[in-house]
Amino acid sequence: MFILLSTHGKRLYILKILLLGLITYSCSYLSQPKSPSSSNSSKNTTLTIWWDKGSNLEEDDALIKLIKDWEKRSGNRAKLTFYSNDKLPETTRRAIQAGNTPDLVMSSSAERELIPYLAWEGKLADVSDIIEPVKNNYSEAALEAVHFYNKFARKRSYYAVPINQLTIHIHYWRDMLKQVSRSEKDIPKDWDGFWNFWKQVQDNLKALNSSQDKKELIYGLGLPFSPAAADTYYTFEQILEAYNVEIVNSQGILRLNDPNVRQGIIKSLTWYANFYEQGYVPPNATRWLNPDNNRNLINRKVVMTANTTLSIPAAVRQNPDIYQNKLGTLEFPKKPNGEPMRYLVAVNAVILFANSNNQKEAKDFLAYLVQPETIKTYIKSAGGRYLPVMKLLWQDSFWTNPADPHLSTASKVLMKGQTRPFYFVQNPAYSVVLQENIWGKAIARIVQDKVSPEQAANEASARIEEIFATWERAGNDK
Repeated sequence: MFILLSTHGKRLYILKILLLGLITYSCSYLSQPKSPSSSNSSKNTTLTIWWDKGSNLEEDDALIKLIKDWEKRSGNRAKLTFYSNDKLPETTRRAIQAGNTPDLVMSSSAERELIPYLAWEGKLADVSDIIEPVKNNYSEAALEAVHFYNKFARKRSYYAVPINQLTIHIHYWRDMLKQVSRSEKDIPKDWDGFWNFWKQVQDNLKALNSSQDKKELIYGLGLPFSPAAADTYYTFEQILEAYNVEIVNSQGILRLNDPNVRQGIIKSLTWYANFYEQGYVPPNATRWLNPDNNRNLINRKVVMTANTTLSIPAAVRQNPDIYQNKLGTLEFPKKPNGEPMRYLVAVNAVILFANSNNQKEAKDFLAYLVQPETIKTYIKSAGGRYLPVMKLLWQDSFWTNPADPHLSTASKVLMKGQTRPFYFVQNPAYSVVLQENIWGKAIARIVQDKVSPEQAANEASARIEEIFATWERAGNDK
């Protein structure tokens, strides 16, 4: 049985925070020790597990139950610590530097910010023996996302265990559209028409609220502009994809010297910054952290936002009217050239550190975690915030039922197969580009420092080239 070691705030406050998608603390759970009379109590191993704090109580409870079930089966113990999504990657880096790592870590930012680098440096355990027995259950995209190069082993292998996946979705308020005599069927599917629609909605709401003596401005677009938010680089990477800007090719080669790539970056930066400069994005979007686009939508400060999980619908699932009627989920429009959108997909995965003293027990836990029934129960109980990576699980109508306007839309996007991984799969150097949020910094240079998109693009490109050169030298030094 788990006992709470530390909590912060009253339950009412926690529920409020969960509703807003703001998780600003960490808390730990430790299984109770076996009774002294237990014959194997002295041999029990305590696994140390660090995990992202969920956006709702159900998500955390589902993980706790999973670990309890494993404890009963294995006779081992586990200390589980939840951290906010913003804090876990940096907390993990500090633990590595101090030589005091946990056994297992699962962070939704780790796939982009930690795993490629840690695999490259030989700091992660090879988990091929966990994946191989269930390999046929996984999608090819999920397997590709955890297959990294280790410069010491001089080969690629599996250095993380996929558990679920996410891509970018657009959420919006249906009832806000209704206020200005619009509905979902009025939303254009072409690129320019789609984005201009939300600007027009803001203008119409402003005129309506002025006539009703309402002074608070509701913004049409809840796009992130902060270098501190992973949502900024995720959203901008999707914009680069929309404009067919290929930064790294399939061989892992950087393409910034291609004039077409450079012009594509400038065009994408100009397009993105214009929304802020034209006043269609909240001014404080330059200071947002990861949960703030969720909070601004849920608090009805913006009409729409792009988000990388289904945490927004999951946060309001307990209110059927909001979930079914007021909140909507959309696919992206077609690309500017009229092609269907191709989506960037991230895979959440658990990593085991190579220096863990509990390799056997950790792999036993991972082997239990990846059983289809185990992982299905976990991600369903978590409220559908993330989506399956195992092909078998898509057969469950939970994900595809059209009566659920959010899960069915998100599932349709992934089941079409029009997806690609982030560039760090081709070249792990790109993980540093995301870790430093190069695109968020470039956007901030334009909207805050008032430099030109050309200068911002040049600065970003120079830093990316420096990162790749440093990475290449490190690889050659082996």
